[in-house]
This record gives sequence, C-alpha cells and structure tokens, in this order.
Amino acid sequence: MNRGCIAIGEIKCDGCQRLIEHGQRYLLMEGDGGEKFRFCVDCCLSKGHAAYVKEKGEQVLTFFPTRVNSQAEQQGSNREGKIG
Repeated sequence: MNRGCIAIGEIKCDGCQRLIEHGQRYLLMEGDGGEKFRFCVDCCLSKGHAAYVKEKGEQVLTFFPTRVNSQAEQQGSNREGKIG
C-alpha cells in the first residue's frame, strides 16, 4: 500500500539517503513482505511515483498520478464544458 505522508520528525529517504525534515512530504511504500520504504519528493518525481497536476487552477503535487490521469481521461468531455 502506498501512502502520502508528512514527516513529524527526521526520516531518511531510502532512495537518495537524504534526511526528510519535519513538515516535508514523503511517500511510504509497503513491500510484499511488510517492509516499508520511504521516498522523498525528488525521488518520487524522478521514479514516476509523484507528479504535479493542475487541479482547480493550481499546480498540486500528488503521489498518485496514474489515478488522477485516469479520472481526468474519464471526465475529459465534461472538463471542456460540454454536456454529455
């Protein structure tokens, strides 16, 4: 299971080994064996686990870009102001 989180203390990124400081966002990924991996925003962006999307006129960081993209494709005609 993947979860987008906010650090409440100093955590080390399992990708680049840098510290994720208090208040910064990170992705918590749980492996098949129950092991947990923590990735900083930069590692998530480079590996495709996160993306900036435009939502309600603002650029927003999401850790679930495939879900957002698939929903946008389903609502494509309604986003352009067309009915039906």
